[in-house]
Amino acid sequence: MKIILANKFFYPRGGDCIHTMQLKDLLEQYGHEVAIFSMQFSENCSNEYSNYWPSEVVFNSKSPIKMLSAIARPFGVSEVKKKWTALLKSFNPDIVHVHNIHSQLSPVIAQIAKKNNIPVVWTLHDYKLICPAYTCMDMQGNVCEDCFANPKSVITKRCIKGSKLGSYLGYFEANTWNRKNIEKSTSVFISPSKFLKNKMEQAGYNSSLIQQLYNFADKAKFSIPVVEKRNINCVYLGRLCKEKGIETLCKVFQNETNANLIIIGDGPLKHELEKKYASKHIHFIGYKPWETIKDILGNALCMIIPSEWYENNPLTVIESFALGTPVIGARIGGIPELIDEGVNGFTFSPGNEKDLSLQINKMVSDASWNYKLIQKNASNIFSQDIYYNKLMSIYNEMKSK
Repeated sequence: MKIILANKFFYPRGGDCIHTMQLKDLLEQYGHEVAIFSMQFSENCSNEYSNYWPSEVVFNSKSPIKMLSAIARPFGVSEVKKKWTALLKSFNPDIVHVHNIHSQLSPVIAQIAKKNNIPVVWTLHDYKLICPAYTCMDMQGNVCEDCFANPKSVITKRCIKGSKLGSYLGYFEANTWNRKNIEKSTSVFISPSKFLKNKMEQAGYNSSLIQQLYNFADKAKFSIPVVEKRNINCVYLGRLCKEKGIETLCKVFQNETNANLIIIGDGPLKHELEKKYASKHIHFIGYKPWETIKDILGNALCMIIPSEWYENNPLTVIESFALGTPVIGARIGGIPELIDEGVNGFTFSPGNEKDLSLQINKMVSDASWNYKLIQKNASNIFSQDIYYNKLMSIYNEMKSK
């Protein structure tokens, strides 16, 4: 089968990018021919189809011309249309599988593919189709679903970086690529969590167009020997930003004496948090490659995901389970559906320091975790083979229509 995977970036920038890159490798392992469509960017990995990729767009440029170009990009500019059409003609795909395409690429590529009678599969990595600001959060950090009914809320609340211009742009983008137009351009949506599927339906999307399929982790990650004797380190793995609940976690460990916190990752709050929460029990080690992460996380007491926004299907949780490491996760978004209380972790009320501290102490005092069972159960749900077989069923169904 010939498949085009489209994502705005093509390097390990975030979950959407990592998933796209891993999916490319998985499909090729099974003998499929895969082309990538992305935006030109200096950090992108090389790809033989990069000559079809549209130029980089910069949304904070000081150049009026570049800024106008950036404002126009989300609506489908001629460069994107021409290069995308050229790739479709040259590659002649059986399936177009889009991921995170808004703004830098635009849903126009799904529209063009569908008009050319090519089935379009769309994996949802965030809430962009129902929230112009992606996150279902307002500028005060509160969960917000106002735009499900009326996207104008993004303007009144200035949800996009507090910017009036950015919020207006987000509103017009949501109006252009509204539910009706998006559904016309898409054969099937893949939701990596039950939670996101429910939110899409709540916002009016046709449930018959949405299939739920958890993301996967590479097979090799499930074959790493499980460590039975654990240290007293708790691990945070992810971006250091407000919606991830990282400050709540630091506040708890500032007074924690029974365990240490290792923070892996970077982000806008890194330097502020390092100064504010200097403690012998909190260690900021920055971004690390998987080879380092697996040694730290595989020997840890647990991983903690303290998010305060609607997480979808966090890869960090899947990777933690692949190493047999239990997870303490906030009861928000798609996190609780991954955690079986007392079997592979605990949950707590998001933003609640007292509840989080209680779960950490339970984890420290509980020596009965079956780490091998955690890994085995996860491999039965999140393995690449299970994902591939379900994805092929979706592809084949779309092709036969």
